[in-house]
Amino acid sequence: MPVVNETSAGGVIVSVRDGHAYVAVIARRNRGGRLEWCLPKGHLEGVETAQQAAVREVSEETGIHGRVLRHLATIDYWFSGNDRRVHKVVHHYLLEALSGTLTVENDPDQEAEKVEWVRIDKLPSRLAYPNERRIVGMARKLLEGPAEES
Repeated sequence: MPVVNETSAGGVIVSVRDGHAYVAVIARRNRGGRLEWCLPKGHLEGVETAQQAAVREVSEETGIHGRVLRHLATIDYWFSGNDRRVHKVVHHYLLEALSGTLTVENDPDQEAEKVEWVRIDKLPSRLAYPNERRIVGMARKLLEGPAEES
């Protein structure tokens, strides 16, 4: 089978309310048809950078407009399609929510079926993928700042 390289970007978009960080996450169908909760992400388009793609994809899939605060992690994995093997690289960023209302209506691919704000400490049990749980853990540590010494 031929090998295809794909690059995507997305991330952890955070809104702080009442002293708690909330993350906008989406639910989409996996190849088996089951609904899975995950971080918003998608392919780079044209000449856009990974940061630009992350902002655009998060906005399209969640309805929330944000700005990149920092890079969190880049992961890569392999999967097989019907006629090819795909090597996928995904750049994840920490984003600050600036405006917008939760909606999946602007997702051009119509992959996102649901979107919700989930408190960051409750998020690991919702996310389908271990790599994304690890990335949310990284974001949580950054948001909490250095631990105080006693």
